[in-house]
Amino acid sequence: MEGQAREAAAELEGEKEGDDELAPAETALVSYDPLQRYLTEIRRYALLSREEEHELALRYRERQDVEAAYRLVTANLRLVVMIAREYQRATRNLLDLIQEGNIGLMEAVKNFDPYRGIRFPSYAVWWIRAYIIRYLMNNWRMVKLGTTQAQRKLFFNLQKEKDRLEAEGIRPGPKLIAQRLDVKESEVIEMDQRLSSSDLSVDASTQEPDGRTLLDVLASAEATTEEKVSDAELRQQVSEKIRAFGDTLTGKEAVIFQSRLLAEEPLTLQEIGEQYGISRERVRQIEARLKKKLRAYLLSELKDLEDGVLDLI
Repeated sequence: MEGQAREAAAELEGEKEGDDELAPAETALVSYDPLQRYLTEIRRYALLSREEEHELALRYRERQDVEAAYRLVTANLRLVVMIAREYQRATRNLLDLIQEGNIGLMEAVKNFDPYRGIRFPSYAVWWIRAYIIRYLMNNWRMVKLGTTQAQRKLFFNLQKEKDRLEAEGIRPGPKLIAQRLDVKESEVIEMDQRLSSSDLSVDASTQEPDGRTLLDVLASAEATTEEKVSDAELRQQVSEKIRAFGDTLTGKEAVIFQSRLLAEEPLTLQEIGEQYGISRERVRQIEARLKKKLRAYLLSELKDLEDGVLDLI
């Protein structure tokens, strides 16, 4: 991991030197993009060797050394970007995810035990991911899951169906996917575009000669093959568990889950109350109970996260 991190840092420095050669229009686009400016800023923080990392962690744990904590955080900001990028399909504002991930990183510093014999980034990844997931879970209205049953089905199953077809040696075209998922071909195309869309300033003007973007370079700084597989599996698990939880609901709970927690434009408490002949307060109580049930369900199903991290969801 250390070798990959330093190689990525060297590549980023090379990119920084090459920025002066950009055309005026490209330079303007990069200079005034908040995300690009943040990525440029974090390049100046040096990565840590295993020995430096351990020494800093000991200083913070034993003496509450604030400077040591600061260095641990800044040296791992690239890791936060990598993890936030993996959840970008759920929201167009990557900076929001990075901000939440940075809070998780600081919590990881507070809770890390250097005597356990593991690298700090391997421990921090769970805290970072937990804060990002919690942010998404608490902001359903910002997560564009779609309002129709077909859109929700595609959000949770499109990538999984693509992977399944590719594993079978079949090209995952929109027509075939539509048939397999029992939705319209146009809906497959629309959702695929939504899930794969990204901001121009991230990809268009920061291309590496080999085709990689700046975020791709950052991503290579900390991830091992094992971590990448683990991250992909967790993302798939979260989507599957949310869908599975929804499938267990019936009656009023099912309606409130879809119409209040998942809907892009949720119905009001009054509208649902009138539909079922119950009070707004009763609808609110059912919604609150649903949120508790969903949290408990995820806590029981996502066993790969550490106990302390699970409490954040």
